[in-house]
Amino acid sequence: MTPNTVQLASVRVITDDLPRLVRFYAVLTGATPRYLTDDFVELVTPSATFALSTPERVAFITDNPPRAAANRTAIVEFVVEDVEALFAHMKAELGDDLDIVQEPTLMPWGNLSVLIRDPEGALVNLYTPVTPQARQLQQNRTPQMPPVLR
Repeated sequence: MTPNTVQLASVRVITDDLPRLVRFYAVLTGATPRYLTDDFVELVTPSATFALSTPERVAFITDNPPRAAANRTAIVEFVVEDVEALFAHMKAELGDDLDIVQEPTLMPWGNLSVLIRDPEGALVNLYTPVTPQARQLQQNRTPQMPPVLR
């Protein structure tokens, strides 16, 4: 078997309130929402695409289809240049709609981290590597585009 490069292209969140979730992630990422249809939106970031859609968009999955507000197993993580500035921006833009789980905290592995919940209840970790060890770890995990996609 020949080697095959696998790269994360996107993550999609299913929601019953598309406008609210689009606003949340647009404020978080700074990306302009691209409505590909009235029930499917993409936010393209430098590393991957974050997609949002309604349950109707995945109705073709008839055996145990994805449901809105049902995620209790994943944390969506975003590395950001300045987590404190982004957190302040999100608080200003979203006000009481921002569900804060953990204020900025220096984690034992060297990331300054904020935990919030998106409007669907999914945990979102925003972090900035602040120690040399954390910066090196992040540098080692940042993906490079495979040659075939460049």
